[in-house]
Amino acid sequence: MRCHSSINGYLDPSWQEWFEDLKILHKTDGRTVLHELLVGQAALYRVLLKIHSLGLVLLSLETEEQDQ
Repeated sequence: MRCHSSINGYLDPSWQEWFEDLKILHKTDGRTVLHELLVGQAALYRVLLKIHSLGLVLLSLETEEQDQ
């Protein structure tokens, strides 16, 4: 499953290690988008829990199923 999480504000590049293989992209409107390829809902839950634990504000979440 592909997942795109939009976070309020810019994440410093040093946060990359917190998000392991996720791509961190800064948008010009002041938000950060995390692009992920996840293997299931449990992996999605771990990402959402990490966002919450770090006190980040989740603005949106979009998922898209991968073709097998």
